[in-house]
Amino acid sequence: MERVKVAVVGGGITGLAAAYELHQQGVHFRLFETSDRLGGLILTEKHNGFTIDAGPDSLLVQKPSAIELCQELGLGERLQPTLTPRTAYILKQGVLHALPETSVLGIPTRLTPLFTSELLSPFGRLRFALDLILPPRHMASLEDESIADFFTRRFGKESVAYLAEPLLATIHAGDVNRLSMRALFPRLLETEQSHGSLIRGLNRRGAASMADGMFRSLPGGLGEMTEALASALPAECLSRSTRVISIDEDDPFVIRTTGDITVASAVILAIPASSAAVLLETRHPKLAKRCLEIPHNSTATVALTYPRSAIKHALLGSGFVVPRVETGLSIIAATWVSSKWPGRAPAEKVLIRAFIGGARDPDILSRIPNDEDLAHLAHRNLARILKIECYPQFSRVYRWKNRSPQYEVGHLERLASIDHELQHTPGLFITGTSFRGIGIPDCIAEGRATARSASEGL
Repeated sequence: MERVKVAVVGGGITGLAAAYELHQQGVHFRLFETSDRLGGLILTEKHNGFTIDAGPDSLLVQKPSAIELCQELGLGERLQPTLTPRTAYILKQGVLHALPETSVLGIPTRLTPLFTSELLSPFGRLRFALDLILPPRHMASLEDESIADFFTRRFGKESVAYLAEPLLATIHAGDVNRLSMRALFPRLLETEQSHGSLIRGLNRRGAASMADGMFRSLPGGLGEMTEALASALPAECLSRSTRVISIDEDDPFVIRTTGDITVASAVILAIPASSAAVLLETRHPKLAKRCLEIPHNSTATVALTYPRSAIKHALLGSGFVVPRVETGLSIIAATWVSSKWPGRAPAEKVLIRAFIGGARDPDILSRIPNDEDLAHLAHRNLARILKIECYPQFSRVYRWKNRSPQYEVGHLERLASIDHELQHTPGLFITGTSFRGIGIPDCIAEGRATARSASEGL
């Protein structure tokens, strides 16, 4: 039996960040991870000169937690911006249209790019521009609303189909009519209240941060960050391939795993909500029920490589998204990795990542269990859009089953209920992407903040 101050359950980026913060404060901890590797959704693989991120591939600069952690780990000088041009595209009637310049989250911050773009109809552009004169939503009616309701209210229905749904909903693999503005995009709501117009407000707030791009990565992929993070922790405190079977609250906590028993003064659950519910259902049925109320979608990342000469499209930019209204396609987005990041593919080769599933097609992973079939489906879609004249030279499918949490309308109320239940169990903490951190910077910030709270309560 081992005694530690804090037990961290889950070795994804949130759990690693929590463990790192505990180590920085000199708190004795033990981290348990079910799989044989650390990093969770952050996974980078190498193949014949290609560097492939299976999950997230970038860090958002405007949320500095991830950038600051990289600097602490000695990776600051290795951070690199995206290649230019940084153009993103939206598919409309089979044609890729560039997102209007200086857009922030799909919202053009100047009228000229908006009115010269063919992404919206003439009427749609005029309706979008009404944002400049529409008053903000009254403070007394600031109950939660969906992304679709927000964009319809500010910019009109057409903006939902060709901006909000493919851009804001797709990055969360969700349904634009169900995802919560308050939980996912609170800064847009703040901008509306402070400036009235989103166009005007985002122009003032975002102009200075766009010169060198909004994203950073590392030459070896984001797996380089999680490897450095794990290496900064004491190896003897990391238990890979170890599943936590039960947690008993006998003051201190008794954690039973597949390997041993550990006693801890505090426990941090940094695992998906459904996994947390399994550990909580016996002692905390209400808390487990609240965790199970958070829905999750499944997605697949399909990496494909081609000779550059076989693709007719110029591939100048970062990639494209596919609106739901575009029929006959299964992919929801694609990233031109070799055009987005330097050094990710050999010369005269192209690396593309296609994304499938989410709310658009929630059952596709079970309906197509064979990876080769899923890769062929992604290739057919890409070949149709980009005019590719050969089959991929290499393909790799990464399946992420129930790993995309859905912050739907009412999500913050669910979190408040979870926090209320946790008050009855001092020393127990729940964090992670299912709850308060979909992006890597948020996960890092939440993991470190949770570790500080656990340390302060010892």
